Amino acid sequence: MIDVDAQPKIRLFREGLGLHPWRERYRQAMIAIRGQEDVPPSLFDLSSLKQLKPRIAFPLWRGRFFVLRRAIVTNLFNHRQTPIELGWSVKKTQVLDFRGRDLTYDSHNGTDFSIPVGTPVLAAAPGHVVRVVSEFNRGGLKIFIDHGEGLMTTSAHLARALVKEGQVVARGEPIALSGYSGLDALVTFPFGTPHVHFNTWLDGEPVDPFPHESEASLWRAGALPEPMGAAPEEVFAPSVYSEEGVAAAIAACKTASSRETLGKIEPLSIRAGHTVAEMNYYPTRFPERPKVYADSHPRTPRLDLPFSASAFDGVVFADDL
Repeated sequence: MIDVDAQPKIRLFREGLGLHPWRERYRQAMIAIRGQEDVPPSLFDLSSLKQLKPRIAFPLWRGRFFVLRRAIVTNLFNHRQTPIELGWSVKKTQVLDFRGRDLTYDSHNGTDFSIPVGTPVLAAAPGHVVRVVSEFNRGGLKIFIDHGEGLMTTSAHLARALVKEGQVVARGEPIALSGYSGLDALVTFPFGTPHVHFNTWLDGEPVDPFPHESEASLWRAGALPEPMGAAPEEVFAPSVYSEEGVAAAIAACKTASSRETLGKIEPLSIRAGHTVAEMNYYPTRFPERPKVYADSHPRTPRLDLPFSASAFDGVVFADDL
């Protein structure tokens, strides 16, 4: 197990669930439940209960492993995405993960690594922190990192950020402490599994980091991610954005308040990062998705499991337990 006494302590409700400040969290929760301008309400039914895994969740909430030294993958990228215009769906109606199985749900576009609460989360590759934000309706506390060559990752449901917007981080540098912040954690507590929702976006579009059909893996270790040990010497070069493309993407946003906010952000790299984040977390606001990068980029293996080799040996899939 992780040495609980050696880990920084997080406050369960304030940080772990992300309930502070509660008035703002209530306002954000209502966006998911009732919808908002250009954002339909979330969709759920009895099939959503399949997300609950209490035998895994209980020890993780206590800061302990369920499977010693393993991050449990509880949801994978769905290769049969439902139309997002209908709303973010946590139903299981048409699902397919990269293995040809069903460890995912309708709108899931990332990888869920279920780990003990309070685990240090590391940068999966060197990069530039382009956004740090807490949105109770969509993933709680999130950190967005540009890794260069059009590759961006997001770690969501965090408890505490250890980096700031604009900071450059090395591979393996701690960026946050894990929790399960956000509305979905509150409504499933304590039966929902605490996890880091890990998104990978290439050229602004969500992609599966695991190999699928003819697509190459984005993990450096091969088909499955492995934790990083000693970080190699690397020279980080940020992505090159198209100023005209970013401006076109912002102009395509249907929501006036978002257009105004995004348009005022400086410098371009941060404005572009915020725009990519907005396009992916609120896609119904963007009937068109102009290209924000100056060039297109191929899939290349560049990412590590975002947890330390001192505490983790790798991953295991929840449906194999």
